[in-house]
Amino acid sequence: MVSLHIAGYEWLDWHLHPDVVLLSLGLMGAYLYAINVLRPRISDAGRVKNSQVALFASGVLVIYIASGSPIHDLSERYLLSMHMLQHLLLTLVAPPLLLAGTPSWLWQAIFRRSSILAVARVALHPLVAFSAFNGLLLLTHLPPVVDYALRHHWFHLVVHVGLVVSALMMWWPVLSTAPQLPALSYPLQMGYLFVQSLLPAVIAAFMTFATGAIYSFYEEAPRIWGITPVEDQQIGAGVMKLLGSIILWSFIGVAFFRWYAREEAESRGPRWGEVEEELESLRLSPKP
Repeated sequence: MVSLHIAGYEWLDWHLHPDVVLLSLGLMGAYLYAINVLRPRISDAGRVKNSQVALFASGVLVIYIASGSPIHDLSERYLLSMHMLQHLLLTLVAPPLLLAGTPSWLWQAIFRRSSILAVARVALHPLVAFSAFNGLLLLTHLPPVVDYALRHHWFHLVVHVGLVVSALMMWWPVLSTAPQLPALSYPLQMGYLFVQSLLPAVIAAFMTFATGAIYSFYEEAPRIWGITPVEDQQIGAGVMKLLGSIILWSFIGVAFFRWYAREEAESRGPRWGEVEEELESLRLSPKP
């Protein structure tokens, strides 16, 4: 355990969380097994780019940082603002990295089973995914739920797993590379993400303009950095609103410029580099 004591508080102690370590190792191990052991057995498996491995590993690292670093202990003992940062990492940072790092051929192999594909068609439909994520987001920010989760570790773990899974569903219509369940068109992606940015803003506004502390756990928690419970709550609202909006609007910007580039490419005709990318996407390029 790495410890840094400040003003009598051990708030930067780096505790070992076996459940988080096992989860992180399990995710990374399953990914490496898929791309190194399963890939040669799949006839139409394409390449795995180094950038994809780096993206997936970064997503796992973000999960570990959010749940296994001092951010976790600060959020569970002292600061609502750290609680909001933790949830932002688990919903708006880690899931898109994990999806972007998963090769399309792996999704195709998973969805070959008709029963899995049938369930996925329902669960990953944009309206279902959007509703599941935002419904859970709203539920897990209700004062009784937050206070209960902070006092019962097992329930807090369930909340985090639920948020990550529902966030993966929410990001699917934007980042899917599976032909069976493709991403939305760029204009629809922009509209989808814009609507997605509204609910966190509403929650953040409620937290910002509340006259007192909303969550009794944080109101009673020991104070560090000289931050009052109401100030901590306002900082947490800022994290949810500002950082969340920056992430979502960054993806909206990317969708816009990709849409523009595609329209421009269609007007001038394809270039050889784009033809190569298309051949690779059709599995016509040989494995390395």
